[in-house]
Amino acid sequence: MDEKLLVIDDEPHILRAIERVFADQDIQVLSAANPRQGLEILSRGEIAVLVTDNMMPGMDGLEVLRRAKVISPDTVRIMLTGHASLDTAIAAINLGEVFRFVLKPWDNDEFVGIVNEAVQRYRIVNQLRSGDEGVMLSIAQAIELKDSYTRGHCDRVADYAQLIGQELGLSAKLLQEIRYGSWLHDCGKIGVTEKILNSPSSLDEEEYTTVKKHCLWGAELARLARLSETIINVILYHHEHFDGNGYPIGLAGDKIPLEARIVAVADAYDALTSERPYRVAYTSEKALGLIGAVVGSHYDPEIFSIFSSKIHAGQKKPKAPDTSKITTVDRLQ
Repeated sequence: MDEKLLVIDDEPHILRAIERVFADQDIQVLSAANPRQGLEILSRGEIAVLVTDNMMPGMDGLEVLRRAKVISPDTVRIMLTGHASLDTAIAAINLGEVFRFVLKPWDNDEFVGIVNEAVQRYRIVNQLRSGDEGVMLSIAQAIELKDSYTRGHCDRVADYAQLIGQELGLSAKLLQEIRYGSWLHDCGKIGVTEKILNSPSSLDEEEYTTVKKHCLWGAELARLARLSETIINVILYHHEHFDGNGYPIGLAGDKIPLEARIVAVADAYDALTSERPYRVAYTSEKALGLIGAVVGSHYDPEIFSIFSSKIHAGQKKPKAPDTSKITTVDRLQ
């Protein structure tokens, strides 16, 4: 039990209640009855997750978040509040980069789930900093377990992206970083609950908006881990569209980094040639036809042309995906 959870709240019964909630969890809970005591604990040791109340005498939760970000940037920060407002949310995001909000009274299972996701995020950032290739791949595979549809997806996308990059004559260093970016392109899904990722029905607008944030969340993880700009670009921009109607920024044409345009085509092809519960996997020819129909709007025409030629030439056959556990949510978007 290496990770620690620090809870700051001026109400003793809240601290006791949270200690009970996490009593059977594999995390050590530290409690502080006031903000200054909590920040002192934070400065003395490694804390994976901080949960702070908002309304406290002497220092509110927003100021705690701001100071915590300076004292321990890697600590994942959660705000506990009974009075959530839009202004509070915006301020918390801007000042403290808050990971989640937990409303009082909380649901125990939901609270535990949020903290567990925060712990996993903390671990990922620290592991990614090693820069080790095996670590990067194992992290990508672990994240895939949250969304069983994607089993093996990151490795296949990396293989397809390499085909394109080699044909473009990219350097060995850039090809390696594109491979890493391909492995990690969906790492932001650590911030998306399994309830959404494994939804048995179509996502509603709010859920879909949450899923779309995975690009921003993943890029933030990569920046915290001090990964290269190329890797960050793949994670952040692989859902941008060539006509500017993608997300999260709305970049268009060659304003989208080359590495992201490459991975976008590879990602789409693997999604289409993977089995879904509501359809069989498309053939290679059918998948290329569907992507080709939106070339120029969704995808870079030159990159698609290179990839299509490689597939037609038989230089890369799609690996059969693991379809033992899949969901009905279409990730191609």
